[in-house]
Amino acid sequence: MKPILCLTAAALLMVTTPAVSDDKAATKPAGMSLRLELFVTDVEKSIDFYTKVLGFERLKGSLNYVPVRSGSVVIGLGAAKGLPKDHPFNPELQTARRGLGAELVLEVDDVEAYFQKVKESGVKILAPLRKRPWGATDFRIADPDGYYLRITSR
Repeated sequence: MKPILCLTAAALLMVTTPAVSDDKAATKPAGMSLRLELFVTDVEKSIDFYTKVLGFERLKGSLNYVPVRSGSVVIGLGAAKGLPKDHPFNPELQTARRGLGAELVLEVDDVEAYFQKVKESGVKILAPLRKRPWGATDFRIADPDGYYLRITSR
């Protein structure tokens, strides 16, 4: 039941780099992986959410930054409080909820079992488990900082 992360915007791009070859200007795909970084109000509270509710594993980090992982999904949880004054995610510059306009999509093997686990944790369900017109079954929640998560079948 390890989630896989998808971003609904065209975030998974194929990057091309010039290949070394005779006189041809051929390109080959560059290796790429994805790690999200979320700037949060309370790092420990976010670690608890991602590890205890969603089943991620805590990785080694520092006082103000801790990555969590489930399968190939890595989410870095960083303290928003420690950001430089001019950083666009500094809480003092924020006027709206974090993550506005972004949806984090976690694909799981058994969405019904995952839904039960999340429901039993007491986390508020924003949209209940249901089959969607496009064929997937999903539900929606938000993390402690309001980042919107869609948990869906593969």
